[in-house]
Amino acid sequence: MPKLRKVSGEKVVRILCNKIGFEISSRTDSHVRLSKTTSGGKVGTVVPMHRELKIGTLKGVLKLAKVDEDEFLKYL
Repeated sequence: MPKLRKVSGEKVVRILCNKIGFEISSRTDSHVRLSKTTSGGKVGTVVPMHRELKIGTLKGVLKLAKVDEDEFLKYL
């Protein structure tokens, strides 16, 4: 199983929006809030727009979004 690696906030937003079905619900200077409506209700997460997200931060973003790491890794 490949491991998560450091990626930019912009790339995380691009993958979550274009491949996994999230939409940008709001944006500030340094963070983007994403949301998605599922059969279980609304799911959301916040992505810091840093040049590099640490692996722990990326895991937290994916956990809030209820996205499996393996699913995310398919698009890296």
